[in-house]
Amino acid sequence: MLFALSAALAAPKLDPVSFESPPAEPWRPTAVLGATRVPVPGEGPEDIEVLLDGRVVVGVEGGDLLAWDGEWTTLANTGGRPLGMDLAKDGTLIVADADKGLLAVSSTGEISVLATECGGRPLVFTDDVELGPDGMIYFSDASTKWGQGQWKEDLLEAGPYGRLCSYDPLSGEVVELVDGLHFANGVAVDPAGRFVLVNETSRYRVTKVNLDDLRTEVLVDDLPGFIDGISSDGDRYWIAVASPRNELIDALSEKPKLRARLLRIPEPLQPKPEHTARIIAIDAQGEVLHDLFDPQGRDIVVITSVQVRGDRIYLGSLTDEAFAWAPAPKY
Repeated sequence: MLFALSAALAAPKLDPVSFESPPAEPWRPTAVLGATRVPVPGEGPEDIEVLLDGRVVVGVEGGDLLAWDGEWTTLANTGGRPLGMDLAKDGTLIVADADKGLLAVSSTGEISVLATECGGRPLVFTDDVELGPDGMIYFSDASTKWGQGQWKEDLLEAGPYGRLCSYDPLSGEVVELVDGLHFANGVAVDPAGRFVLVNETSRYRVTKVNLDDLRTEVLVDDLPGFIDGISSDGDRYWIAVASPRNELIDALSEKPKLRARLLRIPEPLQPKPEHTARIIAIDAQGEVLHDLFDPQGRDIVVITSVQVRGDRIYLGSLTDEAFAWAPAPKY
């Protein structure tokens, strides 16, 4: 009992904020999302990367990084929860691990810890990562208050605890570029290195961080769901919509005390991600280029990442036991 009391006293206090939820404008999909499903021997292949030798790598619950070339093998185990991944030019896999921080994994599975702190504060929920054209590594700390296991608390609290950080592979310097973000999730870098896009999940928006002066601006702020990963394939930025917006959470955006009570009701009755599948592509000005939607989630559900590699687009999920791929849409 003493241990339970100590844990309760140490747990963060839920302090939800009031905010004006952006109107849920009618979004009209441009096409139906269809893909080929590939079962994974693990749960939650949240992100996907393709190694230089052509193997597809996913990270799953329990810490395994699994490589697939028609058969599954284990590349490494981080001992945490691997989320976002990106590949360096030399073939090193850079991993944002929610529990362990920013990691580097060699082609033979050797793990190096690059960062466990940013701006003098510990990384609490290392979420997504993408490399810039000069090799600089940009990554998100989704929340400095709530860990990955408490993502629902962070989402319902909707506080400004997220941040964008950078890691210089030459000097090892870790810099906090921007803080005060709301559930800082996916990260995408402009191919020319001018800006970084960050998904703010609890605000349904994509925020643009200009790297010359670190000025921020909202690029899109009325997305039709809880957005997760984002990635670039040139002039397009692909957004993973993990689940449609929830009418109850929207209705309680300016009623924080009532929103906090959602965590007190029995877990089976709490709002949950819907099993749909949706990805949206925008340009650098925020204009929609593609909106692919499958309301039934026939091939994959709760998409948390979307990566274009070669002529394929790969889809990951935090909850499914499979990833999926489809031919990359033409411009």
